[in-house]
Amino acid sequence: MEPSSGGTTSAARAADVLLEFGRRSSALGVSEIARATGMSKAVAHRILTTFVECGLLLYEPSTRRYLLGPAAATLGARALDVSPLRRVAREALVELQRATGETATVSARLPGGRVYLDQVESTQEIKMTVELGRRFELHSGSSGRVILAHLSDEEQDDLLARPLQRLTATTIVDPAELRAALRVAREQGVCRSTGERQEGAGSIAAPVFGADGSVVGSVSVCGPSYRMTDDACDRYESSLVAAAQQVSSALGYRARNSAVVEAI
Repeated sequence: MEPSSGGTTSAARAADVLLEFGRRSSALGVSEIARATGMSKAVAHRILTTFVECGLLLYEPSTRRYLLGPAAATLGARALDVSPLRRVAREALVELQRATGETATVSARLPGGRVYLDQVESTQEIKMTVELGRRFELHSGSSGRVILAHLSDEEQDDLLARPLQRLTATTIVDPAELRAALRVAREQGVCRSTGERQEGAGSIAAPVFGADGSVVGSVSVCGPSYRMTDDACDRYESSLVAAAQQVSSALGYRARNSAVVEAI
């Protein structure tokens, strides 16, 4: 039986509420959820209560706020375990970390954002690590922007029409400036970032493509900005691109011609 439009709407609202917790790193109240999703407080409260009852959320009576519960953690861990991108990227990340000495990561594209799926940490005492499973926007940082650079013009237009959050003093939030940066990233096949998403961090990333030719994620090398200099990124670029190509090939991607191979 096909679901009714009412049922579909209810499911979409419930999904919106749960996904909002993936976008935040703190507990949320009913009012915050209602504002973020555009629904009434009564509807938001009803959905939140249902999620608490099934363990997807926890309720803190002292603050009257909600946070992700153990059932959500179980789902997230299971999603990472079964991710084809994470599975095929592991060997490439290990090789990339050995070649660069810095932390190697893989991100998966989400609607309007991305999420880190895996990392192989640097063995150096001072190093960068990333938060797996947390949703990040595409406009800030090399891992997100290299994905954004390879989306269609329509998808880029849609994302750039929304407010762009400034995370640090160097986050690009001007649409015209961001478009120029996207063109450079697409032409060069890699994207570099210094302190755009996190102060003191530097990274270089390359896109990963799926069997249908669409961008599905990115591979990056990241470390403290004082080590991730232009010279260092120049040295790491060939290893990074090779890793991204390896992961893309494992996912079934086949470049149509040599020019496309070079652009990856």
